[in-house]
Amino acid sequence: MGVPGQASRLTVRPSSRWLTTASTSTVACPAGRSCRRAVSALAVMHHGHMRERSSDSAQLEELLSSSWPGLKVSDRMSGGARTEVWSGFLRDRAIVLRYSSRSDDSRTWEWNLLERLTVAGIRVPRLVPTTDGVLDVSGWHVYPYVEGREPDADDPRLLGTLRAVHAETVGWPQRPRSVSASTLLTSNSGGDVDLTRMPTDLVEALRDAWRSAMDTHPSSVVHGDCGPRNALIDAEGRCVLIDWDEARVDAPLFDLPTNDLERRAGLAWEIATCWCTEPSYARSLVGQLMR
Repeated sequence: MGVPGQASRLTVRPSSRWLTTASTSTVACPAGRSCRRAVSALAVMHHGHMRERSSDSAQLEELLSSSWPGLKVSDRMSGGARTEVWSGFLRDRAIVLRYSSRSDDSRTWEWNLLERLTVAGIRVPRLVPTTDGVLDVSGWHVYPYVEGREPDADDPRLLGTLRAVHAETVGWPQRPRSVSASTLLTSNSGGDVDLTRMPTDLVEALRDAWRSAMDTHPSSVVHGDCGPRNALIDAEGRCVLIDWDEARVDAPLFDLPTNDLERRAGLAWEIATCWCTEPSYARSLVGQLMR
């Protein structure tokens, strides 16, 4: 397998190089896909189950060491349908190196969002810039690794952090190439969703689920994959939300459903967004929606 990405750079300049606490660097690294679908890269690290070193690690070091001098790539870890995640070190600091196949403008949207949330005091990943201040090289980016534990699904720190994200991002622009569920009531595609590739009766069921759950609350950024494995409780006891690959602007109910209608809408989104990238998983959920 070759190394993704070409020698292009995406310049999004941060306000500071490292986010730290009194005890250690506390920027969470983005992990693998959802706890419902794949093992979190951080969970893999925390439990000590590292994959064997691949020859691609040497290729990565060659590709990226001029941007991050001192970078040492160690082991390939679990990633999602659009991501690749490696462990490593940068000048003796443990880091996670991640590749995203999202478009340049989609990644820029994500980096700007994380910067905004950091300024607001919400703990999220904070990228390590290259020597010339660039955050993203050909889709590759670096985060300091942080020790932490997964919260319970009903941990008030996780729920409170999600509510803070929603409150902070009312009016945030939509992620480029992404769409909300309300848009898909009349449109057929956007982001990871292509309803034209799904059976007509299933599309009707998806739209019915979304329509039935829609409320009058303002849209905001939703994390989109906020299970416990995409969060950490850090050394200070604060929740750090990680892996923002599926974030978009939509109804907050997709992060924090409060009733069966909202949970059904979330299930419909899961089916729609995974239909093309993880078809077996998506099809396994259809029976639940059609009950």
